[in-house]
Amino acid sequence: MRFILYLILLTAPSIAVLAQTADSEIRQLMTVQTSTWNQGNIEGFMQTYWQSDSLVFVGSHGPTYGWKATLERYKKSYPDTAAMGKLDFKILEIRPLAKDLCFVVGKWHLQRSAGDLQGAYTLLIRKIKGQWKIIADHSS
Repeated sequence: MRFILYLILLTAPSIAVLAQTADSEIRQLMTVQTSTWNQGNIEGFMQTYWQSDSLVFVGSHGPTYGWKATLERYKKSYPDTAAMGKLDFKILEIRPLAKDLCFVVGKWHLQRSAGDLQGAYTLLIRKIKGQWKIIADHSS
C-alpha cells in the first residue's frame, strides 16, 4: 500500500505538468483558429482539425462526418470574408481526459456586418503524431 501511495505522489507532479502543457498547446490551437478565420482563411482554420473521415462536426443541421465534408460545410456557410466576420473564442474549461485527449468547453462570438452570431462549443482534442487536433466539434 505504501508503495502505491509513493508512486502516486511521485507521478502527481508529472501529471500536473502534462495538464499545463496540454492547456497551453490547446490555447495556442484556438489562437491559430481565431487568427486564420479572421484572415478569411478557412483552409488554414481547418488545419487544426483531424484530417480523417472519422472527424465529426455537429452543428445546428446535425452531424457532418469527415474532414473534407466539414471543410465544404464551412465554405458553403461562410462563402466570403463578410459572412465569416471576426471570430472570438472564450475557453471556459480544458479538461484532460487522458495524456493525449482533452475535452474543451467554451463560447464563440462572430461579429459581422450582417448581424452577430454566438453560441457555445465542446471539442474533443487529441494529440496525433505530436500535434493536437480537433477530432469532434459540437458548436451551437
